[in-house]
Amino acid sequence: MAKVVTLKKSLIGSKKDQIATAHALGLRKIGDKSVQPDNPQTQGKIKKIAHLIDVTEG
Repeated sequence: MAKVVTLKKSLIGSKKDQIATAHALGLRKIGDKSVQPDNPQTQGKIKKIAHLIDVTEG
């Protein structure tokens, strides 16, 4: 099952590695959505920036 990841908070003021993680997920601006596979790599990225994003099953 895929996950739909939405950027809810601004990346301004975030650490460089968190910004890079958001960009790796395809999220650049508030409101951007991206469909990601549900695998360990994606779960790790989601956990790293969980405070900035909203995740739903899709």
